[in-house]
Amino acid sequence: MARLVEVDDPADARLSDYRDLRDVQLRKHLESDQGLFLAEGEKVVRRSVEAGFEPRSFLMAPRWLDGLADVLDRSDAPCYVLSEALAEEVTGFHVHRGALASLHRRPLPPVEEVLAGARSVLVLEDLVDHTNVGAAFRSGAALGMDAVLLAPRCADPLYRRSVKVAMGAVFATPWTRLPDWYGALPQLSAAGFTTVALTLAADSVPIEEAVRGVDRLALVLGSEGHGLTSRWEESADRRATIPMQPGIDSLNVAAASAVACYVAARR
Repeated sequence: MARLVEVDDPADARLSDYRDLRDVQLRKHLESDQGLFLAEGEKVVRRSVEAGFEPRSFLMAPRWLDGLADVLDRSDAPCYVLSEALAEEVTGFHVHRGALASLHRRPLPPVEEVLAGARSVLVLEDLVDHTNVGAAFRSGAALGMDAVLLAPRCADPLYRRSVKVAMGAVFATPWTRLPDWYGALPQLSAAGFTTVALTLAADSVPIEEAVRGVDRLALVLGSEGHGLTSRWEESADRRATIPMQPGIDSLNVAAASAVACYVAARR
């Protein structure tokens, strides 16, 4: 059972995992160096532990202790109990969901392991916004994607904001980073996937047509601003677009991922 530790000093060194959560660059370095990530909110904390991630510690306001008692019973990590006002001093924002957990990261699996048995895969190139990465994971999990592959420059799916937006889908969906950006799509094709890139290229066809009859499908989406790089756009097996009303050329990548996954699930 987790050890309950009451804390009344925001400078307590034991709270270092939770400090300055609004400072994205600082948190990136800290979490990478320490091999940790944070889960926020009762549902996400619960899902992270149920997925087998090992807690380093918990941070909770008293009112969340009963609701997460079963989670705390499974761990011998310390649970730091402090007022919500004090938690705000530590984290730098109002922790309105009242519960946080710091957990150990796991080594990323090889691509081959993530793809084993997968029929539908979401492939993300250079999405740098953590919210968009989380939204893509949530859409993929909800709409039947079996795995997610990330280009090297994509935002971290285990960053707190990504995890929160994904509502824990990053714990349930197998994922990893692609070690070879340049040859990634040809390698997926060689592994038996038809790669379908969402893009406004001249030879793009409606997405329903592009995915129709495809057995193993890899849906490819690009960055928030410029979309896919020319390398990925040209090396995909097919190019597709989501048909729009006149005057609108595209959706944002979070919305596009949801639409594309929905169509793919009904192919």
